[in-house]
Amino acid sequence: MSYLAFEKSKLINLEQSLFKEILRTNRAGSYSSSSIVGCHTRKYHGLLVCPIPAFDMTRHVLVSSIDASIVQHEKEFNLGIRKYHASHYEPKGHKYIRELDFDIIPRKLYRVGGVILSVEEVLVAKEEQVLVRYTLLEGHSKTTLKLKPFLANRSVHELTCQNLHANTKYQKIQNGISIQMYPTLPRLSIQLSKENEFVAVPDWFRGIEYFKEEKRGYDFKEDLYVPGYFEVEIKTGESVIVSASTKEQKSGGFKLNSTKKLKAAYPVMACTIIF
Repeated sequence: MSYLAFEKSKLINLEQSLFKEILRTNRAGSYSSSSIVGCHTRKYHGLLVCPIPAFDMTRHVLVSSIDASIVQHEKEFNLGIRKYHASHYEPKGHKYIRELDFDIIPRKLYRVGGVILSVEEVLVAKEEQVLVRYTLLEGHSKTTLKLKPFLANRSVHELTCQNLHANTKYQKIQNGISIQMYPTLPRLSIQLSKENEFVAVPDWFRGIEYFKEEKRGYDFKEDLYVPGYFEVEIKTGESVIVSASTKEQKSGGFKLNSTKKLKAAYPVMACTIIF
């Protein structure tokens, strides 16, 4: 049984859910943090935030988030959420969340029509690496996952904007891509646990806002870079794992189907809810 759980009514109400945050840390000095529905409210939030030796170990947000979309019958449902000007949230993926529970690994359950998708995030204990596991619990038709990484590559004390200095070229690696946007930051490898198609659609998503920074009187808008998206078919009962790391991984090394094996292989240093 989970020691803490949130039901649908508390999750879809942004006036409540945006003020509850998750923080995960590890022994490498990295962390992963956001609101419980995945909408960042601070510039310190990110999916993979790592200390960088070239900057006196100052932590940098490398991967801001990964948007997952469910595709069935040529209809796409984006499960992500971000805030823009005038309290406009797009996409509005929080409305599909049905449950969030916490054991050692936090798990969100999304329901879109007849599809039920489980999403679990693990920060690897001694590596600058985060794993996100997507498991299709129910899906009565052909189902495709589209996974879109949002990259920040900046200090936790700063914000980034679209610029000509960013190197947006990527290299193909095993089941994924690697990209090094700035020479002083590490090369980032994003890989899946199975073969997939990467579709290059490079773009900057501009004007993303963090309202808690605005309330503190700090700069609160930034632009995030998206190199494209991964597209992969997923069957009922199947799991697809995404790895984001400062090192290229052997994708077979994170093909773990059971939560028990996932916990054993990738122990979490801490998981904390901040109210």
